[in-house]
Amino acid sequence: MAWSGKKLAVWAITPKGAELALQVKEKWGNADLFLSATLNVEADFKPFSSFSQSLEVMFPRYDGHYFIMATGIVVRLIANFLKDKTTDPAVVVGDEAGHFVISLVSGHIGGANELARELAADIGAQAVITTSTDVNELPGIDVLARNLGLYIENTPAIKHVSMAYIQDRALPLHDPYNLVRPHIPKELIEEPAMFSPARSGVFVDYEVRDLPGQVLVLRPKCLVAGIGCRRGVPKEELEFFILGIFRAHHLSIHSLAKIVSVDLKENEPGLNQLATDLGVPICFYSTDQLNQVEMVPNPSFLVDKHIGVKSVCEAAAILATGRNHLIVPKQTNKTATIAIAIMPFTS
Repeated sequence: MAWSGKKLAVWAITPKGAELALQVKEKWGNADLFLSATLNVEADFKPFSSFSQSLEVMFPRYDGHYFIMATGIVVRLIANFLKDKTTDPAVVVGDEAGHFVISLVSGHIGGANELARELAADIGAQAVITTSTDVNELPGIDVLARNLGLYIENTPAIKHVSMAYIQDRALPLHDPYNLVRPHIPKELIEEPAMFSPARSGVFVDYEVRDLPGQVLVLRPKCLVAGIGCRRGVPKEELEFFILGIFRAHHLSIHSLAKIVSVDLKENEPGLNQLATDLGVPICFYSTDQLNQVEMVPNPSFLVDKHIGVKSVCEAAAILATGRNHLIVPKQTNKTATIAIAIMPFTS
């Protein structure tokens, strides 16, 4: 994680803490300083009179927080703001003399371990990292997932995988696209046939399967949904349709990378809201671009007559992935058409 492009908040409540905060600001131009309003500091900072109230508002707005104060103060303050290890911001704590920078919360997915190391390097401090996989120089599966853009479908299973690695136990790995395998020592990998209810493991795929609860499921963002729809179709109808298609074909909606359509639908509220609610980008192609896709499995002469293109959903999905093969060809209901294609994998 490159913290130079992230939003960092630096907090201090004492004069010496403020001095150190200003040093960080000199090196981290993207950092915002939050200093006690009681401090007489000539600098650009955001003053606060109530630490807890200001932090409650600002905590979710930043990728990371660096608190220059006692660890106990921070622990008590942030306890009520923590929600989930996959979404909580990075939290690091350091003493005002600049001796140590401690990774406190969200060390892996949130990037607090990297933040602590970078800050420590800049101020000449010692980074303190306590996560077991790091101190044992073992792969942090949640860090791998984050760095590879994989969606973690069942975060409770992370601890089972991490514990197995710490205990030097090999785990079954299903990774047909070779995304995770190159980053895990060979001696820690077993074949996926060894999955069982009593063991953990790692499953990396867009396909939905019935797996034991301790198997960590990681979803690559690789599926593209081409969508054509009638004017004014509600978001709810589109969502019901696409989720039904994914279920019927045993595909994870968490592997959806983007939605594509024709530019005539660029201002369609339901389609745009669908992309927003599913948390994916939406891209539009012109009819000329769609017509460049020569081979579509299910062309529509009616659509060609009305908008001048023989296919929307299939042509858009093929165009977006550069592949002629559709894992789900055109599916149709009364208001929309949907086709699913897969993007090429790179390891």
